[in-house]
Amino acid sequence: MPYRSTIPFCSPDSGSAEESALAAALRSGVWRGDGPATRRVQNLIRLHTGAKRVFLTTSATHAMELAVMLLDIGPGDEVIMPSFTFVSTANAVVLRGGKPIFADIVPGTMNMDPQDVARLITPRTRAIMPVHYAGVACDMGALLSLAGEAKLAMIEDAAQGVDAYWNGRALGTLGEFGAFSFHDTKNIACGEGGALLIRDEASVARAEILREKGTNRSAFLRGDVDKYTWMDAGSSYVPADLLAALLEVQWMRRQEIRANRERAWRGYHQALEPFENAGKLSRNVIPGYATSNHHTYFFTTERVEDRDALLTAFKKAGISAAFHYVPLHNSPFGLNLNPSVRPLPNTERFSDSQIRLPLYGSLVDDHPDVFERVVDVLHQILGSP
Repeated sequence: MPYRSTIPFCSPDSGSAEESALAAALRSGVWRGDGPATRRVQNLIRLHTGAKRVFLTTSATHAMELAVMLLDIGPGDEVIMPSFTFVSTANAVVLRGGKPIFADIVPGTMNMDPQDVARLITPRTRAIMPVHYAGVACDMGALLSLAGEAKLAMIEDAAQGVDAYWNGRALGTLGEFGAFSFHDTKNIACGEGGALLIRDEASVARAEILREKGTNRSAFLRGDVDKYTWMDAGSSYVPADLLAALLEVQWMRRQEIRANRERAWRGYHQALEPFENAGKLSRNVIPGYATSNHHTYFFTTERVEDRDALLTAFKKAGISAAFHYVPLHNSPFGLNLNPSVRPLPNTERFSDSQIRLPLYGSLVDDHPDVFERVVDVLHQILGSP
């Protein structure tokens, strides 16, 4: 018998405070980028994370593109990253003429494997791009050690890592650059948006120019120069102040948002424990060095063939579960970049057996039967634990 309500995969966490902030921004008459709301939220993020400077961008994609430009990565340069990631991580490098080098992942977190990264470093390697999947920190101790020994830069793809930490340090602040996402599928959202976090003062001035179409317009608006002109090859990466006004409220609510998501995450984790103990699936893992923002709850099936059967059953039960990335190394464009595919066994195995369950702030309140419904489907396909 079908359930009466469908549980969406995600839903933006918003309310009257967000509505009031947008209304106030509309009345202010400042709708363009780099207005007062942008300056306030950049400062809030900077103070909280400890970054030297924070620039809001139109997306995490654009934040990563800026980071690659700031490192002057170009033809002949290699950047090591996981294959199990969104295309933006690789596109940021490819668009500058560089070459992504894909590393395998580790079970449990599905984050990049430092041991595989070590095998991939060559004289052409310029940077490492760890991706903090599901709001759980990579093994940054090992990756920072590798980067230091080989004198490599680091760009953190922390698109899913806003308000998550490694040994108490904010993700996105451990490398030279970090990228946040505020897309409406993320914990803290403004519809579309991102941020570039910069660790070192030396990169700030050029980042400001690249972000503002390659001009020194920001310096002009501050009164530092008497006119502005073309200074570098940049683009338009500045989001509207209307979005920043929405983001400001979301940022101030981050503890409430994280607590609500954690309640749902822990409910799933408890419900799936008997199935893991029976060897039917593996739950995701949060290592001791990581403080998660509970962006995603996922599990992997013991048998690959169970994944699609479960997804079909979840859909019939009104539960909007999903798998995630098709690995980049054997995607059509990935094969075009490098036809000699290097096997990545963990990436291939776990991407074929992963399922993500619905997770958002109001999930438990909106659907108090969610855990019961998930367990019913698991019983149906996997049997009793």
